[in-house]
Amino acid sequence: MKIEAKLLQVNPIQPEKDVIRRAAEVIRLGGLVAFPTETVYGLGADALNPEAVARIFTAKERPPNDPIIVHIADVEDLALLAKDPPEIARRLAEAFWPGPLTLVLPRAESVPLIVTAGLETVAVRMPSHPVALALIKASGTPIAAPSANLFGRPSPTTARHVLEDLGERVDLILDGGTTYIGVESTVLDLSAEKPTILRPGGTSREALCAILGEVEVARKIPREGEKLKSPGLMRRHYAPQATLLLFLGPEEAVLASMREKVSHLLREEKNVGLMLAQEDMVAFKGQPVFIQNLGPKGDLSQIAHRLFAAMRALDQKGVDVILARGFGSVGLGLAIEDRLLKAAGGRVIRL
Repeated sequence: MKIEAKLLQVNPIQPEKDVIRRAAEVIRLGGLVAFPTETVYGLGADALNPEAVARIFTAKERPPNDPIIVHIADVEDLALLAKDPPEIARRLAEAFWPGPLTLVLPRAESVPLIVTAGLETVAVRMPSHPVALALIKASGTPIAAPSANLFGRPSPTTARHVLEDLGERVDLILDGGTTYIGVESTVLDLSAEKPTILRPGGTSREALCAILGEVEVARKIPREGEKLKSPGLMRRHYAPQATLLLFLGPEEAVLASMREKVSHLLREEKNVGLMLAQEDMVAFKGQPVFIQNLGPKGDLSQIAHRLFAAMRALDQKGVDVILARGFGSVGLGLAIEDRLLKAAGGRVIRL
């Protein structure tokens, strides 16, 4: 019989103190707790306990060259984790914390190298979700927490997704409902010559530029086995079990190309899934395909919120191929495109 992790319901706005105390005790004892953040569910352990952090890598089947973001509940804790944080880090923290922005900074000696993939930089953020903040404060230690899923799979936005992937590998799961944003935090490298976005996410490039001026976006795909400064940099990541094809270009050309591809796949007797904007659905009316409505094309927040859940839903339908389209590269569109590019693993049709 499969044994599942203990799942506890928790109020996402005003988390119950007894539930948080119980979860914090698991963290202090070196255990693993999955918990909601505003972005996705995280798999947390005491960031200063290397044996506890090692359990994260084992549970997720995560390669050791992929670092883990450390979560704090007070800006002052930045000094515990980062060596001589620059003034710009404090300005960004004042503007965006708590929230979906991760800062990559020189590592303090207190941070175990297993957290940073052996690098002398550490990725730190302060989440805004009340459950995450309460858990960090009650634990009395920074919490290392990647997404609470098997490595490379679509990130979990509900406790049920965590159970599907990790089950008995986690000591405790706090079920605070669906996460708010649905894609991970933006990772900004402040150890580089210029501030550089390593992973687009819930904080837009435009918002960062308003404070920093020009902000670079890293495009380089790391070599296999290369130590990474940030999670989410591998060529194939966030991927469903089905093959995902991503269509990029002018909207009319994209939809025409997707319709042609659907016809081709149906002739091959493939089960086809589509991830579409609400307005796109009429173009595929009557087709024997499975469709996930991501929401209105102008509402990027809703599209990001539904993205990973849509991939998982189509996997559950048993589709062979998923067709998806991009939504531009402005605001959250950049993060959505990044996740779809990684999920496609290079299978991109540019028009």
